[in-house]
Amino acid sequence: MKCHKRIQSFRYAFQGLADAIRTQANMRIHLAATAVVLPLAWLLNVSAGEWLALILVIGLVLCSEAFNTALEYLTDLVSPHQHPLAGKAKDAAAAAVMLAAFTAAVVGGIIFLPRIFRFLAG
Repeated sequence: MKCHKRIQSFRYAFQGLADAIRTQANMRIHLAATAVVLPLAWLLNVSAGEWLALILVIGLVLCSEAFNTALEYLTDLVSPHQHPLAGKAKDAAAAAVMLAAFTAAVVGGIIFLPRIFRFLAG
């Protein structure tokens, strides 16, 4: 019985992920960025530590977007009419995603820009 509950919990998690991908344009943008970053990291032969940093910030961004989506759904449920606090909650969640994405961009810049400049210099 416990195994069935665990399997069901994974099913729910994958349903949530599929919903976020299907309904949230920003989630699709983050996944598209991931689809560019991972092959680029492989092509540029980043170190194990750099791979770790990239994987962590990618996970941070995707988790932030999933939490943001959950908070938006919950806020819409409990506050179907516009309310200043509901707006503040949504804005704060969006800010968390923005901060995670900015952090990922900085990490990506630190890792990729020197390699790209060396490649362009020849």
